[in-house]
Amino acid sequence: MRRNSSAGLSMNGGLRLQVLTTDELEAVHQATLEVLQHTGVAVYSAEARERFAQAGCSIEKNLVVKIPPYVVEDAIRSAPEKIVLPGRTPDRDVVLEGRRVHFTNFGEGVKIYDLDTGELRGTTKKDLELAARVVDSLDPIDVMEKAMGSQDKPEVVSAIHNFEAMLTNTTKHIFGGPDNGAMIEYILRMEAVIRGDSPETADRCQVSFITCPVSPLQLVEECCDIIMTSARHGAVVNVLSMAMSGASSPINLAGTLVTHNAEVLSGLTLAQLTKKGSPVVYGSSTTAMNMKTATATVGSPELGLISAAVAALSRYYLLPSWVAGG
Repeated sequence: MRRNSSAGLSMNGGLRLQVLTTDELEAVHQATLEVLQHTGVAVYSAEARERFAQAGCSIEKNLVVKIPPYVVEDAIRSAPEKIVLPGRTPDRDVVLEGRRVHFTNFGEGVKIYDLDTGELRGTTKKDLELAARVVDSLDPIDVMEKAMGSQDKPEVVSAIHNFEAMLTNTTKHIFGGPDNGAMIEYILRMEAVIRGDSPETADRCQVSFITCPVSPLQLVEECCDIIMTSARHGAVVNVLSMAMSGASSPINLAGTLVTHNAEVLSGLTLAQLTKKGSPVVYGSSTTAMNMKTATATVGSPELGLISAAVAALSRYYLLPSWVAGG
């Protein structure tokens, strides 16, 4: 079981970047509660709206759900601070807790240079299988994110092919997008067969799921379905906002951080309303838009500032975080 080094502790080792004070974190939190209560989040799943309604939220005719602060804060308290991500074997387990820092590969590549021809082409299942083997051999990478997609497989089942490619080629814990809740059911059954599921190993699921709210402030049906299905099965779900400052969120970074926070906390709240105590990772791939090219500035100083602020917010809430690098 891996417990990596910690960052930001009061000691002579480690690196700490404090981008927000405790008072500033509280200000972001209070602004987020105000947005969730008075502006609300558009929720496109009837089942999810029903769960919110039963918890005391108001549902508008335009499908906007307005969430009272007590519902959000109760959900934050019930989400676990510590999450163990099982590998195929216990020595591959990763513990998310406190300030421990772990690493994963970058994900979601859509193009690749062919190793044999040098041609730039779309990615295939075979590419993902090879990437999984590379990740498996690199000790600094603790868990695997889906590096690219199986574009050579039918889109409606590509998620199953993606997870099969990773499960059969790495012993590390795996994160990936399942497309919808129905795919989670198939993926979990496949994972159990590959692992050789037994009553003694039923809690050692090797996969976790990623889903993204749509900015600004929308939980689309597939996102809700993934969150609720993961919660029902006790699977880890990474609710990862991809807000883009100047495009789908306010141009100032503080405003973007509030929008981002509202999206993630609304997803976390839905998970807890589905099953109290469900494991949720506070995720971020939020960055700023390049105003000249209208593209996401991955690897920019703004992304670094946002990621540092997101990590601080996750510690404020006592939640494990997943933040983008570049």
